Order: sequence, then structure tokens, then C-alpha cells
Amino acid sequence: MANAMLLPVLLSFLILPFSALALTQDFCVADLSRGDTPAGYPCKAHVSAGDFYYHGLAVAGNTSNLIKAAVTPAFVGQFPGVNGLGISAARLDIAVGGVVPLHTHPAASELLFVTQGTILAGFISSSSNTVYTKTLYKGDVMVFPQGLLHYQYNGGGSPAVALVAFSGPNPGLQLTDYALFANNLPSAVVEKVTFLDDAQVKKLKSVLGGSG
Repeated sequence: MANAMLLPVLLSFLILPFSALALTQDFCVADLSRGDTPAGYPCKAHVSAGDFYYHGLAVAGNTSNLIKAAVTPAFVGQFPGVNGLGISAARLDIAVGGVVPLHTHPAASELLFVTQGTILAGFISSSSNTVYTKTLYKGDVMVFPQGLLHYQYNGGGSPAVALVAFSGPNPGLQLTDYALFANNLPSAVVEKVTFLDDAQVKKLKSVLGGSG
């Protein structure tokens, strides 16, 4: 019952604030072969009902990885029909003990709707570094403002699942840990900017696949 009542809220978040973006034409299905631009993908010449449909979120993501979590996107690259509409979606699967580490979406706000399990989530404000956290249960919704660092992790004893709506067709994703340690930035520089010692930096680079 909770799911049935809250799904319209989720859909309203997706549709209402951004309807003005499509006033000049009904839609602009992305032509993925022509490349993305700051204004979105060029419009596809010939469209079909399949361009406005995506089944990918019906399948659970593979959580057999380091973070025991998986994000299945329905961004413009997977779902061309959202091009130009200011919306997109994703599915979040978190196994027991799993976590989506601190990350940001530079191009969209996020609305998370829990459909199964328990998720502990929070974000950090940019102005005062205030942390806002909540424990979310089935049927709960939480919003994460655009560009702010946030996280989710499984707070229960069973797998957790959430559906996510974004206020942009390509919200972007940058995981803080991977940005710092899964690259070739020299360890000496990472140590300077993070206040971590050499052993800690090299351990994290080794775990996350970085070099330098």
C-alpha cells in the first residue's frame, strides 16, 4: 500500500518541475550516435514507442563487488527518451553490509524511494558541513540536493532496494574515494591534499586500483 501511494509522488517529482523545458516541441529522443553536448543530444529523426520505454530497472544489479552495491542507470545513454526532459532514473541494490560511498551528482538533485529493506542515508551541506542523516524503511523517500556529498548503506539484515529519480537526464556520478585513490595522481600529492600518510594512501590505491 505504501508503495502504491508514494509512486505518484515520485512521478510528480520527475514530471512537474521540468515540464516547461519541453514547450517548443513534444520531445527530442536522443540520437546517441551523434554525441552529447551541453544542451543534450541532437534529436533522433525517426522514433518509436520503444524509445520511451526501458526495462532495465526490473533486473537486480550485481552486488558481488568491493562495495556490495550496484547502481543500474536509466540515464539518457540507456533511455534516450528522457533527452531534453530534465529527468532520469536509476535502481539501487545494496547487499547486506553494502555501501554506496560518499559521492556527488554534479548535474542533478536526487530523490530516493526505498522499495525493500533498510537504508541509512545522509548528505553534507556545502555551507556549514552539517550532516543530515536518516534511517529509511520501505516506502520512505529522501531527497539529496544537487552537487552535495551523500551516501547510502544497508542498515538491515536483508538486501535493500531503492528507486531513484534525478532532475536531469545525465546527472553524473563521482565517488569521492575513487576520485582520490583510483587514479594516477602521485601518492605524494594525495598525501598533501588529504593529510593521510604514505602507507594509508598506497593501501587505498592498491585496493581501488590506482597508481602513482
